[in-house]
Amino acid sequence: MSLGPIELLVVKFPGNHFTGEVAPALTELVEGGLIRVIDILFVHKDRAGDVTVLEINDLDDDDFNRFDPVVADITGMLTPDDARQLAGGLENDCSGAIMLFENAWATKFRDAMLNANGELVLNERIPKVIIDQLVAVPAA
Repeated sequence: MSLGPIELLVVKFPGNHFTGEVAPALTELVEGGLIRVIDILFVHKDRAGDVTVLEINDLDDDDFNRFDPVVADITGMLTPDDARQLAGGLENDCSGAIMLFENAWATKFRDAMLNANGELVLNERIPKVIIDQLVAVPAA
């Protein structure tokens, strides 16, 4: 299996407040072929700082039904130990989602580039804060 660029994403939900918007947005990205979820774990950090790690099969029925369609091929690359380590950066009384995903859109482009004997010279994500600063500067 040829994999494209893979990213790790950690999202926190302070106070464990969810709006229900994440799963449909994720579903849209997966169904549109833009990303492929490789693995996803959910964490809860209680007020005392104790961390509980949940796999998709551990979710209640409603949450399972929301996320199950987007994670057809869970790889198990993320371990509970990984999740606990990453949850260390979350505040107490917080939940989080930890996801490995492939930028599936880039796989076809990468393959075409390689087939044309192209070589990647630079690929760097520009932090949002830099983009915000650039956008705030009036055009000359």
